[in-house]
Amino acid sequence: MATMWTDAFLLLFVLYCSFPPGLSEGGINHHHHHHVTDPCKDLKMDTACLHFQYVGQGNVSLWTQSDVCWQCPLLPRISTRQTLNSTVIAIDTAYSTQLAIYDQSNTSVCNINHTNNGWYHFKEYGSYQLMIQLKATGQSKDNGTYSCNLIITDEDEWEMSLPIIVAFLLYLTLGLAYILVMFLYRKQYFYRILFCVTTEHLVESDLGAPTSINPTDGNKNNEKKSSKRLKSLDTFRGICIVVMIFVNYGGGKYWFFRHSRWNGLTVADLVFPWFVFIMGTTMAISFKSLLRKSATKWQIFRKICQRSLTLFFLGLMVNSIGGYTDMATFRIPGVLQRFAFTYFVVALLQLLFAQSSDPNQYKWWAPIRDIIDYWPEWLANTVVVTTYLVLTYGVSVPDYNCPKGYVGPGGLHKNDLYQNCTGGMAAYIDRQLFGTSHIYQHPTCKKIYNTTVPYDPEGTLGTLMSIFICFLGLQAGKILIIYQNGWGRVKRWLIWSVILVCIDLTSETLQGVRNHLCRSQVECLWHDTRNFYT
Repeated sequence: MATMWTDAFLLLFVLYCSFPPGLSEGGINHHHHHHVTDPCKDLKMDTACLHFQYVGQGNVSLWTQSDVCWQCPLLPRISTRQTLNSTVIAIDTAYSTQLAIYDQSNTSVCNINHTNNGWYHFKEYGSYQLMIQLKATGQSKDNGTYSCNLIITDEDEWEMSLPIIVAFLLYLTLGLAYILVMFLYRKQYFYRILFCVTTEHLVESDLGAPTSINPTDGNKNNEKKSSKRLKSLDTFRGICIVVMIFVNYGGGKYWFFRHSRWNGLTVADLVFPWFVFIMGTTMAISFKSLLRKSATKWQIFRKICQRSLTLFFLGLMVNSIGGYTDMATFRIPGVLQRFAFTYFVVALLQLLFAQSSDPNQYKWWAPIRDIIDYWPEWLANTVVVTTYLVLTYGVSVPDYNCPKGYVGPGGLHKNDLYQNCTGGMAAYIDRQLFGTSHIYQHPTCKKIYNTTVPYDPEGTLGTLMSIFICFLGLQAGKILIIYQNGWGRVKRWLIWSVILVCIDLTSETLQGVRNHLCRSQVECLWHDTRNFYT
């Protein structure tokens, strides 16, 4: 019953947050009279209205670039040669935007007031005016000829995060209420409130509690023990499923429920590595159960092969949804395919070195026996990670003149310097293994970075790091099995978390790309730093 109500609340949470009230697919609902007369009344989510006005002679142009496009050049948006000195445009509000004003010789003519060196984070559904005025020489501090002012005309925007905050607080309240009711029920407080002294209590206190005439009745409940489930793991899996459904159904159009374009880390990016981690933890528990049941390694190996092949072919079926059945362009990699290969490798390693007992629990090195007892697995995963790092950073990509160690999106990145180097070595390996026509043709970076080279986010090289994440989940499961003390388990998990974060920070520092938070979490590559974070 509790599970049914929990699933119902989760479903309501997903549905409520997926469709924010007052919004339609095209933008803000026109019942909000505040925005009806605005020239940008049909704005979509995560956009604002910018009025560009120029007073003067000659030609000036507005160049912009979103912060989500990392190390990209500014692109022209408005020019007085096309707009008769006045126009209105929609501008992105999910990320900060860089603004610059250039004259006809492509020279910056002024610093825009009320911005941070040209950067400004516009508010959703806000209305702004950018005034460019030509002045006589010497009357302006802005290069002596122009003044540029960003004027806020309306920032009373609709708070788009309100629906998800309300839904979260509602769900949290219902959860706390359920916990409280169950606590009172188990403590029999309801009976104490309704009946000061119950009849049963009077009978038992005066005559004693009745005993059973059948001595075997008391053992009936012990004849068949129900299998215990790991509630924490089930809860984590449930959270991942809810987020996955939420993301797949649009995520309420919130930017943080969409996959990052290339650099960055959003909630949507966490689902895949979380599922891989859960798969590793579940693997440790299932292998322990199979070995206790005296299953032979050959039987376990058959189960591993069967599950891996099932996942792989299900992934191919998913790739065919939507009529994509042309064998000349059929996509081979995919999410379930990566799950299949990851599961096969990690499960095979665990099968070779798994132990049905704990023979070293009394040795002096027992506190770290979860590592020492399985040192071959650690060695194998060290080889996997090293292979990934060497191929990614130590080998030059033969085609397109891409530099050694390039892991960027190509296209506009670094001022068009590596236009066709999307994905670096990862994309090159996939093109050699599957062919250009059999990998994903529309990566998330294509629209922002204007890329032309296909790139598959579930490619071969990234699978090596997913193997490592699955192994970390397996390690967490081993800690759960080997160490029975609850605080001892939590302490070891915290230590591992700190170690991984320290490795990540060191890696980012050495790479020299820590421009701002989460900048180096390359989602499409399953970057090494991204794995340590997740």
